[in-house]
Amino acid sequence: MAGLGLTMKKRLIFLLVTFSVLIAALVVRVGWIQIVQGDFYQKKAFSQQTRGRDISPKRGTIFDRNGKPLAVSASVEKITINPQEVRESKLDQETIADNLGEILGMNPEGILKKIKKKSMYEIIKRKIDDEVGNNIRKWAKEHDVGGIYIDEDSKRYYPNRNLAAHILGFTGDDNQGLDGIEAVMDKYLKGVPGKILSETDARGRGLPLNEEKHIGVQDGANIVLTIDETIQYFAQRALEKAVTDNMVLNGATAIVTDPRNGDILAMVSKPDFDPNDPFGCPTDTDKAEWEGMSSEEKKAMFSVVWRNKAVVDTYEPGSTFKAITAAAGLEEGIVTPQTRVNDFPVIVQGNTIKCWRGYRPHGEESFAEGVYNSCNPVFVRLAQVMGVSKFYKYMKAFGFYDRTGIELPGEAQSQIHAQPKEIDMAVAAFGQRFQISPIQLISSYGAIANGGTLMKPRVIKEITDSDGNIIERFEPQPVRNVISKQTSDTLCEILEGVVSVDTATGGNAYVPGYRVAGKTGTSETTETKSKGRYIASFSAFAPADNPVICVLVVLDYPDPSSPFGHGGGKIAAPVVRDIIENSLEYLGVERRYTEKDKEELEDQVTVPDVRGKSTAEARQILSATGVNLKYSIEGEGYDNNTIVVEQSPKPGISLTKKSVVILYTYKPQQGIKVKMPDIKNKTIDEAVETLSKVGLNVKGKGIGVVVEQQFEPGTELEKGTVVEVELRFLDTE
Repeated sequence: MAGLGLTMKKRLIFLLVTFSVLIAALVVRVGWIQIVQGDFYQKKAFSQQTRGRDISPKRGTIFDRNGKPLAVSASVEKITINPQEVRESKLDQETIADNLGEILGMNPEGILKKIKKKSMYEIIKRKIDDEVGNNIRKWAKEHDVGGIYIDEDSKRYYPNRNLAAHILGFTGDDNQGLDGIEAVMDKYLKGVPGKILSETDARGRGLPLNEEKHIGVQDGANIVLTIDETIQYFAQRALEKAVTDNMVLNGATAIVTDPRNGDILAMVSKPDFDPNDPFGCPTDTDKAEWEGMSSEEKKAMFSVVWRNKAVVDTYEPGSTFKAITAAAGLEEGIVTPQTRVNDFPVIVQGNTIKCWRGYRPHGEESFAEGVYNSCNPVFVRLAQVMGVSKFYKYMKAFGFYDRTGIELPGEAQSQIHAQPKEIDMAVAAFGQRFQISPIQLISSYGAIANGGTLMKPRVIKEITDSDGNIIERFEPQPVRNVISKQTSDTLCEILEGVVSVDTATGGNAYVPGYRVAGKTGTSETTETKSKGRYIASFSAFAPADNPVICVLVVLDYPDPSSPFGHGGGKIAAPVVRDIIENSLEYLGVERRYTEKDKEELEDQVTVPDVRGKSTAEARQILSATGVNLKYSIEGEGYDNNTIVVEQSPKPGISLTKKSVVILYTYKPQQGIKVKMPDIKNKTIDEAVETLSKVGLNVKGKGIGVVVEQQFEPGTELEKGTVVEVELRFLDTE
């Protein structure tokens, strides 16, 4: 009996201890859950009992330097669903999917899959117009379908389509930056999303009488670029014409900078795309051809059109690099503009290097003339005097060994011989057998133009908030001084001669009233012999004595069958001319005409208004213009007192000397027709004479001989019509 009691007592003690341990464990566990893991479970409970829908912030605007919007965010809407609530609606799931698909223009099968998911939040479609969102609201209300939400969303919009596409880049479906400034400055532009919170039961259904809570969005900051929208347009228009006229096969680029601070005023790369639809048909591609491409072919096309050739490509600069060799030689005191040199062939390590004119060398000349004529042997001999070490020291000083650090993605690294030999230096002296990027070359020309300081190229000016307050400013950054002011001034004068001297290679970049300094470039490639691939370029700045813009144009692979050939002086210089003339006029830079310019201007006259005058008075007025304006009277039985009823060209038109004004003594229903003659390869005087014989007039752009005429030979034109022509020097590099 005593043993039984002892056993019972032990059992009770065991149970007491066991329960005590269990209770203690439970207390510890509860304490652990509530105290140590309290925040964790509180968040889980909140997540289980709360449903949240994101509100997209408004992405910051990208402006040009003058405050013109280049990329903006428009308010649109987003359709989301709570699948659990949708499934509990009276309409069956298939009908809901069909109806939504019809309104949204989507495949109903994809919508049905989302309705069947075991989740509380699915995105059906983003970036829909308000009208479509209202149609969804109306349909859901009429059919008592719950769990469908129409929330505010944001859509990126580029008002100028492909203008500055490679600088701006584009965004993805979630408004994240994928390329260009959109990607580089994404953390500033994207903002902070807001939320719409509502309470739910354990099954994820919204509770009745529940009020939604809104957590406000924080819109993104704005980015102000150094780009000038107008100059960007000038550069893009000129480059597009050059690509078409010269049948350029491998794309092209144009860069415009302010040499005083390194600001990028324009940057164009061809081919390009519309950032509003970056995955659609590129702007330079035929739509029918695009539709016939496979998905792999389209992907390959994207890698081409999204490529910013100004920054991510490298090329052999050709003779544009001779300005750098000249700068080094002048800075070292090896040459002056008057130093006598010659362009007879030079042999380097068994290789004979000749002038580009081949069998017609220029012979003995001054160093300045050697630059004007772009004679390769002159620069080879100059480099040989410097020596390998000193020559490449200047290449490094001008920034060709380093990336510029421009605020754009994918900047390429130059390709320069690691251990150059004398032959490497010899061909490098005139820009061959090494590769640099266009942005590196235009930066080096900026140093020549601004007095000798290499500036870091700048494309972002500042970051601002929604009220226009400056958050961060990006100041111009000097990199180093590379040449003296004296060398800069001397070289600017020499490079101006490249454009202004009649026999020089850069005459096609000449702009009356604006002193343009520059250098041609025609570089061979590894495909030159097999495919005839050359790269034509021209780099320039203006005004030469006080530069405010630098311009570089690179045309990669003009078709060998192109009527203008492949020389940079022939096909790239006219593009630079147009960009410089339009840009300087826009910037308000005053023209300063030389005596040569004034002589040409004296040959121009504005057609006076002689309508309502007698034929005798009209002849007297036309003769008084001082440029021998001819006239032709059309009508019957007229005399000196007959009144001029109509004239062609109209008053106010600018004509050259010896042009013809047609005087009508009656009101012509239709002008007298004449046939357009062929005036190609004629000088302006020859063109005027040829056209005046048939009663047509001419308005010329450029100097040299006619390479393009507005109307094809044989075209019927009204007598007195002014025919626009383009002139170029053809005997150039």
